[in-house]
Amino acid sequence: MKAIDIAIKDMKRSYRSAVGLVFMFALPLLTTGLFYFMFGNIASGGEFDLSVTRVIVADLDEGSPDLRAQMASAPGGLQAATLGQVVVEALQNEDLSDLLEVSLAEDPASARGAVDGQEAQVAILIPADFSRQFADPTGRAVLEFYQDPTLTIGPGIVRSILSRFLDGIAGTKIAVEVALDEGGPEIVERIGEVVRLYLEAALAQDADAAGMIEVRSPQAEHEATSPLVQIIGPIMGGMMIFYAFYTGFATSQSILREEEERTLPRLFTTPTPQPAILVGKLLAVFLTVVVQMVVLLVAAYLIFRIEWGEILEVGLMTLATVITASSFGVFFNSLLKSTRQSGAMFGGVLTVTGMIGMISIFVRGSPSAATLGNTVSLLVPQGWAVRAMTMAMDGATLSSLWPSLLGLLGWSAAFLGIGVWRFSRRYA
Repeated sequence: MKAIDIAIKDMKRSYRSAVGLVFMFALPLLTTGLFYFMFGNIASGGEFDLSVTRVIVADLDEGSPDLRAQMASAPGGLQAATLGQVVVEALQNEDLSDLLEVSLAEDPASARGAVDGQEAQVAILIPADFSRQFADPTGRAVLEFYQDPTLTIGPGIVRSILSRFLDGIAGTKIAVEVALDEGGPEIVERIGEVVRLYLEAALAQDADAAGMIEVRSPQAEHEATSPLVQIIGPIMGGMMIFYAFYTGFATSQSILREEEERTLPRLFTTPTPQPAILVGKLLAVFLTVVVQMVVLLVAAYLIFRIEWGEILEVGLMTLATVITASSFGVFFNSLLKSTRQSGAMFGGVLTVTGMIGMISIFVRGSPSAATLGNTVSLLVPQGWAVRAMTMAMDGATLSSLWPSLLGLLGWSAAFLGIGVWRFSRRYA
């Protein structure tokens, strides 16, 4: 009970300090707010608006009797009369309606003119011999792709869809070539069967022509996190950890301060056991950092809409960080003889180790530097805390988070063991 009373007294003293409150709460939020406004033009409302690409198709394909028979022999039969019609139907698939707006042109000249006049972004020109070239084992089926040269995203989407479709066509041609090479002259009479078997395998799951295209919505199953929040989240987490270690150090300094004020020696003369006094001091450090971390987590969520991750993983990350920051402060204060020496600790050791620990945050966008940055950051305890925080934000499971948590607890055990041992000897 005495230990709790001492902890509450020390916490009240910490919260009466205006400078302490600024370091605990104001600076992490203000620093993150500065980055928030700096990068605010990256995303508006956290959404990316992808406009529909207007596509115009000039289908001149005259068809091929051989191909029509092969297509009809596929499971359920394909209703399209030509391969060009299959391409058109695939692009007009309703699953692509959010991406493509497809219209038809009478001839290639009018299709190109629509793109030149910015009535469409992409023109697809299907030649008259498209089906015939596909049905011919030695032929070459080619589409012409005509786009607005000032655009990239929309034409890129259309090109990707067509490439997937044409890859299926190329697969058929390759199957025929392999059959001719391996089967010899007698296989020529069975080329139609080879094509049929390939179509049967390609369309086994969906007899409709659009089944040759796998369509995925540009939106994820869950609402995507804002690009701005993806940038600000790790920065806020890094600032939170950075200043948690400051708080752990500053709160632990109450032991030295009370020694200089001669209140600690007088406290040792009371009936309260010395271990209970030291436990109360350590408990005050722990609870102060807990309050700081919880307030910052909640404030960052409310102000910046930062998603920290699943509550269990975030809770364990927070607890491990609090223990490490508190023991870090106890350890380094045990090395000091007076509060006058703390200036060098604040300006030197804490700043350097804090910045090293945050290296992994600032190199996240550079794969070449990320590996080195992640390794270097683990040389200090802040780096392990940042690693656990970013993993929790990225949705890491508990099993993958354990190594980082154990790393933090390893640092904590070393710091706390040495710090308590030194203080115990000091006041023995």
